[in-house]
Amino acid sequence: MRDPGNREAATRGRLFCWHRAAGSGCRIPVSTASAHAEGFTLIEMIMVIVILGVLAVFVAPRMMGTSDFYARGFHDETLGYLRYAQKTAIAQRRTVCVSFGSSSVTLAIASASSTPGCASAGTLVGPRGESPVTLSAKPGVSFSTTLAPANFNFDALGQPVNSAGAAMATQTFQVSGVTPAISIESATGYIHE
Repeated sequence: MRDPGNREAATRGRLFCWHRAAGSGCRIPVSTASAHAEGFTLIEMIMVIVILGVLAVFVAPRMMGTSDFYARGFHDETLGYLRYAQKTAIAQRRTVCVSFGSSSVTLAIASASSTPGCASAGTLVGPRGESPVTLSAKPGVSFSTTLAPANFNFDALGQPVNSAGAAMATQTFQVSGVTPAISIESATGYIHE
């Protein structure tokens, strides 16, 4: 008969160890493998693989192609700068000129309230505290060539006018790669997508 207290002798070469069950004189085999089992279950492993698959399908393509994010960001910033230009024209009762490059927007303010253009520009401080006020797109982002913007001014009433001070028609333009176009209504100067 083996000594139940001698665990090394009892488990040598076997998967069982022997001990006395509480309250009985019999010996019950207990598996050492189940008593010390560590690791992940098959269900946990499958769930991790499913989650990684979902991330790979939906998140990875968006993280790899950032030009869409930059285009949408430039679109939103352009909307903000145009609204800022209109509000500044109304608040200061002066003409604010908006000029476009292929991938930039520049704002200037007339030096006097009676001037319809910005030939003699005053100092305009932008929404971020910058002067001169220029918004530039990231590389690879530009305005659409099919719906390209034209330079215009906001008069003291916030309406879009040309350099001579005459009212302009509704203007619509678009950032390449962004579906909604930016529109500026002729009568009111309302800026929207």
